[in-house]
Amino acid sequence: MTTLDHPAAPEPRAAIDRLWKRDLDRYPDTGPRVWYLAVVVLATIVLYCEQYVTGGVAPLVLAHFEMSFLFYVNALVIGGLVGAFGALAAGLCDKWGRANLVAYGLGVTGVLTLLLPSMPNKWAFVILLTVIGMVEGVILVATPALVRDFSPQLGRASAMGFWTLGPVVASLIVSFVANRTLERLDNSWASQYYIMGAFGLVVFAIALGGLRELNPGLRSQVMVSAGDRAKVEARAAQAEASADLGRPWAQMLKFDVLAPAVGISIFLIIYYTAVGFFTIYLTTTFGFTTSRANGINTWYWAMDAIALVVVGLVSDRLRVRKPFMAGGTVLAVVMTYVFLTRATHPHTSFAALATIVSLLAVGLAIAYAPWMAAFTETIERRNPALMAHGLAVWGWTTRIAVAGSVFALQYVVSSANTLVSAPEKLAEAKAAQQAGHAPPAGLLHQLADIKQAAADAPHQWQHWWWVCIAAQVLFFALMLPLAGRWSPRAAKADLEAAEAGK
Repeated sequence: MTTLDHPAAPEPRAAIDRLWKRDLDRYPDTGPRVWYLAVVVLATIVLYCEQYVTGGVAPLVLAHFEMSFLFYVNALVIGGLVGAFGALAAGLCDKWGRANLVAYGLGVTGVLTLLLPSMPNKWAFVILLTVIGMVEGVILVATPALVRDFSPQLGRASAMGFWTLGPVVASLIVSFVANRTLERLDNSWASQYYIMGAFGLVVFAIALGGLRELNPGLRSQVMVSAGDRAKVEARAAQAEASADLGRPWAQMLKFDVLAPAVGISIFLIIYYTAVGFFTIYLTTTFGFTTSRANGINTWYWAMDAIALVVVGLVSDRLRVRKPFMAGGTVLAVVMTYVFLTRATHPHTSFAALATIVSLLAVGLAIAYAPWMAAFTETIERRNPALMAHGLAVWGWTTRIAVAGSVFALQYVVSSANTLVSAPEKLAEAKAAQQAGHAPPAGLLHQLADIKQAAADAPHQWQHWWWVCIAAQVLFFALMLPLAGRWSPRAAKADLEAAEAGK
């Protein structure tokens, strides 16, 4: 199957085969290639929507299941660890292919997301959430592998910028939908899972019929520009036969792959915090409602999305990645510092916080899209036939970092557990006063704890933001082994030399 042009009346057997046999024997033209990339980006968006929806309604979920903040945090830790090993398993798609994992995985996660609100207790809820995370861990390594396969190096940062829209646009959608629908649906947290689960099944149907992938011979080669297409196709059979798939982990666990993977994983600690805890932070520290807090989150994700696309295009035009990583790191460090200074100013306005987090998001985006391009180019320098294994290293370190940072946060911001339950306790005290009764001694003790936690929380959150700053600075050192030039002039000279040697 070579293109998207199909016979007008395909044989029934051929139609069934297309649901499983997805290999393309020729590199697709621009139109079909853009379509495949669009399906991959759409799949990534919906997967992250399903993953992030809990963070958008976390205060309501915790209250419904009578779940403590510590229980919630440790559930995320376990989910992150399970997802890490799911990501490692995704390395197998170098042998098995990528497209089927993505297409059918979307169906599984869509159904499971719809089932989450029907869980009878917090344990069942967390177990099902963990299963979803494991499946997503596999798929979210397969999707950037597909993006790499369909994007020559000269357009790689742009393509990766669009792929990175997956988590960012998902966060934007989750925040926007929650902001627009929660109050209209009587603060029904279950409604958000129904919306995202249904979205997932729609995209599953699209991917089932419309997603393809390159055959092993095509994807095991390095494609610098679209002009290499004929050469890549001519060498496909030879490339598949000669591809070195032996000891894949030994080939990929090298310093220039592992160090940058660790670096980006810790650089994004503040991103993981935003996904899981910004809503809790904004409601407990600044007194915003869940809906209003999601309004600030919307600004954060919208600016991140715009910056990802723009910086990807500019990075490809200049043919360099590292200067963008350096500039993005500087902006992220500065804005994280400004953000932490606001923790002790609870009356900071919505507009001020939205501006601060928007600029922070831009800094993260400027660094991240070029990093994704440079990382895939570094794997290609090692062995392009093991792209999925290299990306699995990144997926594994990322999820380990998520689990580790979430585990550490509960100890650094120990007051959060008390503050999450504060609205319920304050409502009990108010009800007792209105009934003319003195609050019970136990409740009075809890109210005292809440008062102390409210005083401690801003400083504890500042400590956490300092951890994020330290991680961002360390990222700068760890990204240095990546492939690529610092100077656009040197990068252009390299390209001209490669073209002359063809």
